[in-house]
Amino acid sequence: MRTRYSLGFQTSSTVTRTMIVAAFAATALTACSGESADTKLTSTTAAPATTTSALLTTTTAAPVATTAAVSPVAPPPSAPPVVTPAAAPATMPDVMCMNLQDAQDTIQAAGVFFSRSADATGAGRRQVVDSNWIVVDQTPSAGSPFGEIEAVLSAVKIGEPNPC
Repeated sequence: MRTRYSLGFQTSSTVTRTMIVAAFAATALTACSGESADTKLTSTTAAPATTTSALLTTTTAAPVATTAAVSPVAPPPSAPPVVTPAAAPATMPDVMCMNLQDAQDTIQAAGVFFSRSADATGAGRRQVVDSNWIVVDQTPSAGSPFGEIEAVLSAVKIGEPNPC
């Protein structure tokens, strides 16, 4: 029966694995340094295999001297800034007594995409299905200029008391 005594030294397979990992790390660091493929390593030093400390590797790359003729390039002429005129305000259409969906479509056709709606009863209900509501008041009034988000349509559910 053979007995293996451990004196605190690393086995040769552990040292071999450590050296392989160190070589891989050095190669990866050289590849990531941005240097060309023809860079030559000038020295590699490893700690003795009989120690229990980690492997120490020092890698130094030889400098690569390159010269290239660079001609100054003038920046392209900058284009003048494009000035877009502010959108002319749209004219508020008369959407009283329309169902809310049709009223919103009419406002969009007038050139304003965003409008708001509110529960005319004051209960704060949300208009989930717009076609189930009827417009009973509008701000601004018909014929007034208005822009995005300025139109507010007050509505009640169809079938509820209303002035229409």
